[in-house]
Amino acid sequence: MSDQEVFSDDQLQRYSRQLLVAEFDLDGQEAIAGATVLLVGCGGLANPAALYLAGAGVGRLILVDDDTVDTSNLHRQIAFRGDQVGQGKAAALAAQLNALNPDVAVEPHAAMAGDDWLDQQLPEVDLVLDCCDNFATRQAINAACVRHRKPLVSGAAIRLDGQLAAFDLRDPDSACYACVYGDGTDGDLACSEAGILGPVVGTIGTLQALLALHLLTGKPVAPRLRLFDGRTLSWREMAFRKDPACPVCGRSRT
Repeated sequence: MSDQEVFSDDQLQRYSRQLLVAEFDLDGQEAIAGATVLLVGCGGLANPAALYLAGAGVGRLILVDDDTVDTSNLHRQIAFRGDQVGQGKAAALAAQLNALNPDVAVEPHAAMAGDDWLDQQLPEVDLVLDCCDNFATRQAINAACVRHRKPLVSGAAIRLDGQLAAFDLRDPDSACYACVYGDGTDGDLACSEAGILGPVVGTIGTLQALLALHLLTGKPVAPRLRLFDGRTLSWREMAFRKDPACPVCGRSRT
């Protein structure tokens, strides 16, 4: 099958610059065009991540968030517009993604990503982005990704600090989120309490999209927790590995 039969002339023009990247090329474009990505949370992390994934031509994006757009979101949730205040975040983000790239099938859900909902969605998903803002949901996402062996890209940001990690749970030897953070749900700190600078959360969300493209195109991603300090524009990395005693993915789990 020729390139023209796989992609239209308009699509080849749209994606021409990323097709020039040797590590990506046509095979990479085909891989992401056939992929389904679930983004849990449609706020500051998901806004840039979803825009870049839609721009890159990911075939299908599933968005889930039960929150609505608030005026206080607009300084950092850069996909939203002032006239979308009061709308559901999933639908508002979907509208922007559809306007950016009509090739992408965008499916918004105004819902909470609980265990049952995740178990219904994950069988048809290739990769999950954790873009939420609370530990309980993060733990539910991780447990579902372990059950269904789906790669997970997790991001977090607060104040001037960001964290980023990928867990390729297709590999039985991969660590999961709970191996690194434990399985507790205490310690949530909302942006409304602690504050957040927009470019910090944008940095992490953008890199979540980049990690997702690496995983979708078969590139290896090192097991590293990447810590961003927005005060000094510096990064630290911490290696991690699977915990055999992990209550979520360890050998001793029931």
